[in-house]
Amino acid sequence: MTDTIDRVVLAFSGGLDTSVILKWLQTTYRCEVVTFTADLGQGEELEPARRKAELMGVKQEHIFVDDLREEFVRDYVFPMMRANALYEGLYLLGTSIARPLIAKRQVEIARQVGADAVSHGATGKGNDQVRFELGYYALAPDIKVIAPWREWDLTSRTALIAFAEAHQIPVPKDKRGESPFSTDANLLHTSSEGKVLEDPWEEVPDYVYSRTVNPEDAPDAPEIITIDFERGDAVAINGEGLSPASLLAKLNDLGRTHGIGRLDLVENRFVGMKSRGMYETPGGTILHLAHRGIEQITLDRGAAHLKDELAPRYAELIYNGLWFSPEREMLQALVDHSQQKVTGTVRLKLYKGGVHVIGRKSPYSLYSEKVVTFEDDAGAYDQRDAEGFIKLNALRLRLLGRRDC
Repeated sequence: MTDTIDRVVLAFSGGLDTSVILKWLQTTYRCEVVTFTADLGQGEELEPARRKAELMGVKQEHIFVDDLREEFVRDYVFPMMRANALYEGLYLLGTSIARPLIAKRQVEIARQVGADAVSHGATGKGNDQVRFELGYYALAPDIKVIAPWREWDLTSRTALIAFAEAHQIPVPKDKRGESPFSTDANLLHTSSEGKVLEDPWEEVPDYVYSRTVNPEDAPDAPEIITIDFERGDAVAINGEGLSPASLLAKLNDLGRTHGIGRLDLVENRFVGMKSRGMYETPGGTILHLAHRGIEQITLDRGAAHLKDELAPRYAELIYNGLWFSPEREMLQALVDHSQQKVTGTVRLKLYKGGVHVIGRKSPYSLYSEKVVTFEDDAGAYDQRDAEGFIKLNALRLRLLGRRDC
């Protein structure tokens, strides 16, 4: 460690790891630490983080606890949902999409308080270190980044606890034993990984799930709901208009009740290794399928198929931490243009872990009963046109067939 750091902004949860990091920064860099705790709807009381920072000597004016729930859903989750983004065809990117917002706010605070560095608690094995730091550098190219897990010699939970005790950092009783798994949560999802989940052959234990009931124990009667969309964004549930964060929270409640949104995934991390994680995304799963439902009747085939081709690329950019890249912004412009007429209502059936689209309507629907009917269409479609269409498409196949006979 050679750089001189006067003030650093730390992404701070108040838990054992970031509390140790706070003290480590103070003692190693001899610098002033500013803490930033983001409320992204993780469902935890955040005032203890404020009190913890005060206890550890952080000035009151340098403790930031920000409610970012509406911004998170409006400016990050909803744009991603418009793109139908799924990483490796399954993962709704709940952890990935939260990191750029945290990075953005950290940089804003760093400028506000005159800090010359930012710090995070992500380990050197995971994706989050990449996501945080690509965000920092995109928004503040010359910022100094301190990643303690890549610098210190505290390589075990025992070492962390010993450091905490040596510096009078309170250690909760439930942190003294080896944690059975690691979790990350926000308004979109909860992820769990490590320890009991590391063997991909073993089924996820019931106690790991925290946001959904077991689908087998969900109500025996299905629940029917409607979601209204305007320009690709959900705006109401069962006719009740809601803010973005309130709407996602309501969908989370519905998903929890019906055991919706569980995913057991072995994914390819950006850093090169495979990892096994368990994700619970109850509201996001409902929203994703509802959005696809309204697009079915409002998007032209060419536009819909192009979106489907680009969605994996968009998802990979988010997963890899490139939210602030020009290519993601270019894709977002394309996606948002496609959503101009994605307005209407989707009706869904929620039942024992399943989300089923059972109806959709829109003032901009491209679906024509008159054209598609099996009854007399009164000339809306001339079936004789199909003969020339087929022969033109068959021409190259017939030429190949004649040559190769």
